[in-house]
Amino acid sequence: MKYDYLIVGAGLFGAVFAHEAAAKGKKCLVIDKRNHIAGNIYTEKIEDIDVHKYGAHIFHTSDKKIWDYVNRFAEFNNYINSPVAIYNDELYNLPFNMNTFSKMWGIKTPAEAKAVIEKQIAELNIGEPANLEEQALKLAGRDVYEKLVKGYTQKQWGRECKDLPAFIIKRLPLRFTYDNNYFNDRYQGIPIDGYTKMVENMLEGIEVRLSTDYFDIKDEIDADKVVYTGMIDKFFDYKLGVLEYRSVRFETEKVDTDNYQGNAVVNYTSADVPYTRIIEHKHFNFGKQPVSIISREYSSEWKKGDEPYYPVNNEKNNNLYQEYEKLAKAEKNVLFGGRLGQYKYYDMDKVISAALDMCSEEL
Repeated sequence: MKYDYLIVGAGLFGAVFAHEAAAKGKKCLVIDKRNHIAGNIYTEKIEDIDVHKYGAHIFHTSDKKIWDYVNRFAEFNNYINSPVAIYNDELYNLPFNMNTFSKMWGIKTPAEAKAVIEKQIAELNIGEPANLEEQALKLAGRDVYEKLVKGYTQKQWGRECKDLPAFIIKRLPLRFTYDNNYFNDRYQGIPIDGYTKMVENMLEGIEVRLSTDYFDIKDEIDADKVVYTGMIDKFFDYKLGVLEYRSVRFETEKVDTDNYQGNAVVNYTSADVPYTRIIEHKHFNFGKQPVSIISREYSSEWKKGDEPYYPVNNEKNNNLYQEYEKLAKAEKNVLFGGRLGQYKYYDMDKVISAALDMCSEEL
């Protein structure tokens, strides 16, 4: 069989490209090394609950064009992301807002909150921040940093905050209103039937082969072009070096209660709690099931064979990626896209936007 495009990866980027190419009459084959479509946004029904198998994914965007686009493939609910954080025996609302500050300091007004933060920052007398710890302290003061940033960030990155570059926290949004909505975007929600169904609708009528590794079959498929959404360094057999990632391990279990923690996302910010957060999946779709499914998330250093989640976009890795990008541009019949193909942390709306941009240029 002859194909116009071999699309490597049945995640969001690959599915959008495949859908648009097929709509233009192109013959596409989509492959994925996993045994399911939808990549990291894959949701699986367990006890009639849509379980986010690779971590919580909340769709949010301010781009009406992208919002209208995803609504062609799924009906979205009105879920608003309002995580809470637990530090020892204290519970705080996120993002950092007046509810957080009121609980932390017993104050009521924005002026009082700003005064506390400004006083703490002034006492620290930090000049140009030399690392993440100093950057966070200069932005938010001692209490917010110690209780809500330090332990969580160390677990997330596997390094002490003073050993991390300052640019990782360019800003810490301090919101001086009583607003627990994590995102500022106008549009937000989660597909009522799950993300897997949404991607299935994108791929309707397109040939998909699962449990298929590109590197095992690349010489057997006759395609004019390849759209590659896997790891860019792996494509080139790591010949310039290995890019670094953070990985995540999930412990998922059924709990015999209809409501385990009262919220979809609860962050654990103390360094002595080994996991970063607990997700209770039913709350993403306001579930009324008699049982619940929870997932504990453990951040870890990526090594070959693990699933890569977050690129470590420090100076060393960004420079290495730029060298790989030069090799990628020299590949005449291969297009590189997505989080792994472009070594970039992407929100879902930005993935779709980047895929549509590639489609307009290519198709």
